[in-house]
Amino acid sequence: MKRTVLYDRHVALGARIVPFGGWEMPVQYAGVIAEHEAVRQRAGLFDVCHMGEVFISGPDATAYVNSIQTNNVAGMAAGQVLYSVMCDENGNALDDLLVYRLGPQSWLLIVNAGNCEKDYVWMASHTDGARVTVQNRSADFGLLALQGPKAAVIASAVITFPKELKYYHFALASFEGAEVIVSRTGYTGEDGVELMVPAEKTVALWDALMAAGKEAGIAPCGLAARDLLRIEAGYSLYGHELEADIDPLTAGLRWVVKMDHEFIGKEALEGLIPARKKIAFTLEGKNIPRQGFPLLVDGVPAGTVTSGTFSPSLQKPIGIGYIAADKGVSPGATIAVDIRGKQLPARVCKLPFINPGVFK
Repeated sequence: MKRTVLYDRHVALGARIVPFGGWEMPVQYAGVIAEHEAVRQRAGLFDVCHMGEVFISGPDATAYVNSIQTNNVAGMAAGQVLYSVMCDENGNALDDLLVYRLGPQSWLLIVNAGNCEKDYVWMASHTDGARVTVQNRSADFGLLALQGPKAAVIASAVITFPKELKYYHFALASFEGAEVIVSRTGYTGEDGVELMVPAEKTVALWDALMAAGKEAGIAPCGLAARDLLRIEAGYSLYGHELEADIDPLTAGLRWVVKMDHEFIGKEALEGLIPARKKIAFTLEGKNIPRQGFPLLVDGVPAGTVTSGTFSPSLQKPIGIGYIAADKGVSPGATIAVDIRGKQLPARVCKLPFINPGVFK
């Protein structure tokens, strides 16, 4: 099991540590409800150092990056970030990722922790003679996510970055003489920043942010709160809504699949009519829908839950899943979730479950 450079901080703060994607990570500190409240009302700090950082550079870098993911990056300016999906030749999702344009011939891809090595090997094996250098530099950097309505103010007390920094844009800053990439991104649905810093400065930056946010009520947050927050915001997670047998169209990510450029998997996705559709639903009571639980229409199995939790914002259980497209299920319809042999009614709704305070 790997540990991030912040492992000792997590232990000192009383975090419960669990295995996650080959890493020992904090699942919670004070508790998921308290951490959820901190992010929705104030600010929460997450250790996301386990995420992967792959740098791509060279004369053919832009064309190469365009060829390995579904979004069209050709028109991006330096300082912009895009969300995208990387597909195999069959159009199925290898991973979802963030694409940063660092310069005319320089890019950064941030990929999921459990997929990092697999992604890097796949990228390096699909250069097809392009004049590019592909480097997995994940071990060189730490990554912190500071999320919540007070996050930007807290971060600006520690590092200087433009107040007008837009959603899904980034800027370069410095901390103790080291360069920091500050991006207006995150996976909670709230305003916030993600801070990429050299590995040796990560602990000092964590400490500085915690100290700067103390009066504002900052809280260290773990994986459980991060998952809860992203489900409420309706965001997909690889291993749940995205898998090796799920294409981005089925996953409801058509908006990041741009058919105006050539990319691996495009031919498979052109004209594809998904057999399944992603749905969201709510339940009454306290029974939580979990990944893998069956979804039923008129008492007949028709799909599966991919994510589920109890929403403190709505004070009810919520879930996301896939259901057969030919069932014609739409928001407002009633389906059922099989929870340990009991078929419990669920109301289909639109995503997101709540409208959090995303900076736009």
